[in-house]
Amino acid sequence: MLGDSRYSGIVIAAPVSVPYARKSEHGAQKYIGAALAALSKSAGGKSNIDGVAISSLTMAPDSASSLSEYFGLTLGWLEQTPFGGASGIIAMKRAAAAIKLNDAQIIACVAGDASNGKAFREIAANFSTFTQDASYPYGAAGPNTAFSLITQHYMDRFGATREDFGRLCIAQRHNAGSYEPALFKEPLSMEAYMAARQIAGPLHLLDCVMPCAGAEGFLVLKEENARELGLPFARILAANEIHNAYPDDEIQYRLGHDILRDRLFAKARLSRNDIDLIETYDDYPVISMMQLEDLGFCEKGEAARFIRDTDTRFDGGGLPHNTSGGQLSCGQAGAAGGFLGLVEAIRQVTSSALGNQVSNAATALVSGYGMINYDRGLAASAAIIRGSECNG
Repeated sequence: MLGDSRYSGIVIAAPVSVPYARKSEHGAQKYIGAALAALSKSAGGKSNIDGVAISSLTMAPDSASSLSEYFGLTLGWLEQTPFGGASGIIAMKRAAAAIKLNDAQIIACVAGDASNGKAFREIAANFSTFTQDASYPYGAAGPNTAFSLITQHYMDRFGATREDFGRLCIAQRHNAGSYEPALFKEPLSMEAYMAARQIAGPLHLLDCVMPCAGAEGFLVLKEENARELGLPFARILAANEIHNAYPDDEIQYRLGHDILRDRLFAKARLSRNDIDLIETYDDYPVISMMQLEDLGFCEKGEAARFIRDTDTRFDGGGLPHNTSGGQLSCGQAGAAGGFLGLVEAIRQVTSSALGNQVSNAATALVSGYGMINYDRGLAASAAIIRGSECNG
């Protein structure tokens, strides 16, 4: 049987996306609550959910605990996953462990955030004590500065060009054109990509995600419960996380997925040739390219060639990548960006995609990345999931 025995009998199901909005007059609680309402319906009622994992950047001063009161949930297990773009996989991994220990039967994993200029500025200014003391006061006002540094270093070290990043963005925009919830669906040309205004260093407008409001979520539960509820589900074949990988690198050019990958594939009992689609965390194109390298789909520094030589469109017959369009075309709904790829992967391998179904999609690899401190992200995660009919 395929997969890590630690996850046997535990499945993921009921992917939900609360529609994204460029601006929001309501707080993160509204979006988290809407996702929980949809998941409660899939679970057969709110009382059947006895565990919740929540990720959000803008729900303060509330916590996961206070939200349980607001939403009328009585829980035996509660987790708050503050790991940015790595949060979705980490929430799934920890929820599966809780169910294996019988701490809960059905766990809702949800991420959601509001969007307005004031909230974004406060996040950028107070992301960590490092940000407060050593970067924001000196003009490094948010993630564009950090990723400008990381992108320029990658370009200098490996010879990547703006056109290489553009090819990734163009393929993802093609995918978004068929994904119903995406905020940006119009086709993107190389000419339009190259003409976009400069934001910071080598980063131009279409290299940067657009902050928005929304939520993503899914259920983690026992296979027997999913079958009783009639929910299509995916099995967790393997999942790993790592924090503060390669602390001695002067500027980040590897994210830590290369430390995870061999164990990940060994536990799944699969090879890269068995992967039908890949969902990487794409707050900026260079980060997706690093994940493709670190996960072993190409050698370090070779992602530009890989993108040139591989059709990554959902309907292109190559290796589909970020089949929803990713954050670069959907928008980044705060912490929900760390759930987007996993939610999309669940849809793909259960044949329930929203207009962008990959043909014969059985097995997906999802990777996450987050928690940026000026010149590096501190959290990385990866998982392999497989549709239930493919597992026997």
